[in-house]
This record gives sequence, C-alpha cells and structure tokens, in this order.
Amino acid sequence: MKQLTKTKVTVRLRKLENRKEWYIYIESYPVMVAGKKTAQRVREYINRTVKTVEWDKSKIARTDAGGLSTFKPNRNDNGIIICRSNVDVESMLYADGIRKLRQREFDQSDLFTDNEAVRVEQLKRENQNFVAYFNAANKKRHKNSSDSIIFNWERTIAYFKDFTGDQILFSEMNVKLAEEFRNFLLSSPKANEKSVGISRNTAATYFSIFKAVLKQAFIDGFLTFDLSAKLQGISEEETRREYLTLDELNKLVKTPCKNNILNRAAIFSALTSLRHCDIKKLKWKEVNINGNQINLHFTQKKTKGVEYTPISNQAFLMCGEPQSPERLVFEDLPAPSWISRPLKKWVENAGITKKITFHCFRHTFATLQLTNGTDIYTVSKMLGHTDIKTTQIYAKVVDEKKNLASKAIVLDGEHLNALADEF
Repeated sequence: MKQLTKTKVTVRLRKLENRKEWYIYIESYPVMVAGKKTAQRVREYINRTVKTVEWDKSKIARTDAGGLSTFKPNRNDNGIIICRSNVDVESMLYADGIRKLRQREFDQSDLFTDNEAVRVEQLKRENQNFVAYFNAANKKRHKNSSDSIIFNWERTIAYFKDFTGDQILFSEMNVKLAEEFRNFLLSSPKANEKSVGISRNTAATYFSIFKAVLKQAFIDGFLTFDLSAKLQGISEEETRREYLTLDELNKLVKTPCKNNILNRAAIFSALTSLRHCDIKKLKWKEVNINGNQINLHFTQKKTKGVEYTPISNQAFLMCGEPQSPERLVFEDLPAPSWISRPLKKWVENAGITKKITFHCFRHTFATLQLTNGTDIYTVSKMLGHTDIKTTQIYAKVVDEKKNLASKAIVLDGEHLNALADEF
C-alpha cells in the first residue's frame, strides 16, 4: 500500500441497521492502493460500537434515499467524538489512539529513518518515567469515573510501584519485566492483610489495567512496539453469584427490619436490579409516571450509561409518596459500610443462612428473571450490562437449578429396576 503525501486519518461512525448503535471505524484518505489507478478510502473497523453519541443537528452529513437526514457527531477540541456514557468515551479514546498510530504510519513509514530529529525525539520519550505516565493516564481518563474504577487503577499503580519503585524508564519496559509483574500480582498480599493474597480475579483486573496503559503508551509513541499484545492476560475464575430464591425473598418481605429505608431500598433493588449507588442518588424527577406504566430515567453511576427502565407497581410502592423533583427517593439511605450489620441481622431473623450483601439483591433480580423465562438479552438490557457475557454468568446459575430439578423426582429404586428388567 502506497500513501499519498497528504493522507488524513479520521475516526468515523456507521449506523447498525435497525438499532440505535454505531460501528466505529478508521478512515484514511486519500490512499494509493496497489492495482488501483485512483486514490482510495481505506476503512478499518475496530470491533467496537457506541450508543450515546452527541450529534450536531446543525450539520447534515448526508440524506438517504428515504429522505432521512444523518447528522454529524459533535467533536471536542482534540477532534474526538463526544459521547455521554463513560464506556463510549473510553471506546472513542481508544479509536483516537489508533487514528494517531495510523496517521503516524502514513506520515513516516519508519520511526528509525535517517531523520536525526525523529531519532532524538524518540530517545527523549524512551527516557521518560513510565510510572509518571501511568499516574497521568489515570488522572486523564478517570475524572468522572465511578469510585470502583478509580480505586482499581490506583491499586494497580500502587502494586506496580511496590514491584519497581517510583521510577522506571520506558526503555526498560520489556516482556520479561511485564511477565514478572504478572507473577508478582498473582502472589501479592492484600493491602493491610499480609497473610492473605489478592484473589486471582482481582489480579486479572489489575493486570488488564496495566496492559491498557502499555497499549496507550505504544499508541502515544513512548514504546516502539506493542508490548501489551505480547502479554497473556490472567484468566479469571468463575465467581458464585449469591442470590435469594422467590420463597426467601418473600420471607424477607414478611420479616420486620429495624431500618425502614434499608428495607424498602433492598426490596426495590430486587425488583428493579438497581445498584446501591444508583438507588442512593435516585431523584423523584427521574421517576416518570405515564398512565399505568412507571419508568426510571437515570444515568448509571458505574457505566455513565443513560437508562430508561420500566418498573413494576410493587417496586414503585417501595418509593413511598412522591415528593418534589429534586428530592431523593430514598433519603438517608446509609452508605454500604453502614448497611452490612443491620442487613445481616435482618436476613438472619428471616431464617436465611446465605451470606447476603446489598448487591445480592441485584443478583436476585437477574436470576429470578431468567428462571421465570425472560430472555437473556432483555435481562442484559435491564441490568445495564455493556457485554452480554456478564449476564451469561446468571444463566449458568439457572442451568444449575435445572440440573438439580432434573434429579428432584426419585422413585422406588427396587420396583423401577424390576420394571426396566422387563424390556
């Protein structure tokens, strides 16, 4: 492939048919391709989609055969397409990183050419501190991220500092060192619990963050090769999703709880799938009543995705009497750290022996929905999952229940064997 001197690389979107979702692709133009006499548009799809694009309705990109207008997406000062959800923002940053890489490839075919200025610039980058870059990347990417994402990034940085110290140059980063850090995570103790190691799944999360930073460093030109692509991630272990059966949930409803707000919020979570953080910040203006249908219109704190969630009349009953729009629906709901003790007491009083946390009510919603025949794609949407693989964990729980149910009917073995012998 031979490029023209003024090839421009741009991130663009293409709408999925019959869905409010857009493919992300990288377009390079003009490009001279072998066998073609004229310049071509080269498109590279990156296997990611976005749903929450902000459109500039004053700029029409084109009009299709049916007369429908397609608007251009809004872009920030750096030319990156603006999205509302945190997941989509991450996707657009990833796409822009690839765009930078492709643009650099077109601008110069080899970093190590005879151009002395290029070699000097590369040497400067290789002699910069990777740990400082890691810290800067965290602050840049997670200004509005959820507390859990920020915590995981900060813990990853802390473990890497424990492994290497406060400074290591990009020129020192290699496969051997990265694999040694992988093994370090797998054998590292928990913070403040020196005798207990972090779980394999936690190590997997931290190492995936480390790989993401290496990928970004390659895109930004600090690494001359894609180190992240040469590393094998840490495989996760399947974790058990604890949940309540319908009988257990009914037992809990019938059991008095000293904390009324905890009582109502927990049952509300089991009926709607909302996380504690989303219930705690839910306002009455986000509860829409349209005839007999009640909907929640809110932004998930974890993913920043905008959700339109229908809820049942029983769920709405847990909200209490409607108040002014800016009032919280569940005012004075305690923080998670203050909930565990009264929740444990309430569960024990109901005669339930399972270890139930507040998040288990979300697991309960997912499991009961699948058990009662709701298809997995609908459940995934109701949970606000960005990847259906996350929802499939609950489907495995339902399959286990089916397996147990298949063995629930046991007949008299002696008479059954005798009947079989007649064949």
